[in-house]
Amino acid sequence: MSRQRPIGRGKRIAIGLALYCSAVAVGLGSAWWILKKAPWMNSTVEVGAWKTNLLAGSQDADIYTRAAVAVNALLALDRSETMYFIANKDDSGAPLRSRCTYRVQGVVPKARWWSITAYADDMFLFDAPMGHYSLNGSTARLDQNGQFSLTTGPTEQPATHWLPTPGDRGLVLTLRLYNPEQALQAAPGSLVAPRITPVGACA
Repeated sequence: MSRQRPIGRGKRIAIGLALYCSAVAVGLGSAWWILKKAPWMNSTVEVGAWKTNLLAGSQDADIYTRAAVAVNALLALDRSETMYFIANKDDSGAPLRSRCTYRVQGVVPKARWWSITAYADDMFLFDAPMGHYSLNGSTARLDQNGQFSLTTGPTEQPATHWLPTPGDRGLVLTLRLYNPEQALQAAPGSLVAPRITPVGACA
């Protein structure tokens, strides 16, 4: 009757390390998905190309939502103080790309102050000449219909407020509303969402 040779100490260590590394990889992967994706899939309101998470900044937010807010670089205050709307697609549903040019146009949001900022897909600011990172309630010029307009893209567009987005990567627009009106706090879906439309063709 043959006897199995015992596994050597070195091989046991190697097997243990392999199992440990696999467990860590699975754990990190699931944590990344939870922090980057899962909380924003729940309690989300979509308005046009924009979406907001109702729990961000709320006392009812669970630990995963709070962690996701931190990971995604948003300082989420209480909804009465600040509301955040995020867009990573245009009005047609196509993903936003930094190499493309977009026009963002709309009426002034019902808030004490507001801003629209362009971020790369890692949620860091683009390298913007002259510090043009955002359009806000102080810098926006309204047309005869009371609407603001801006363009994003690698090349400046004439006669418009330009947010430079150099390179070829994902683009995320963030609309921040400071001290939004109570009606908007109660019903975020009532936001008159700024339109996001491509300017010209973008391969």
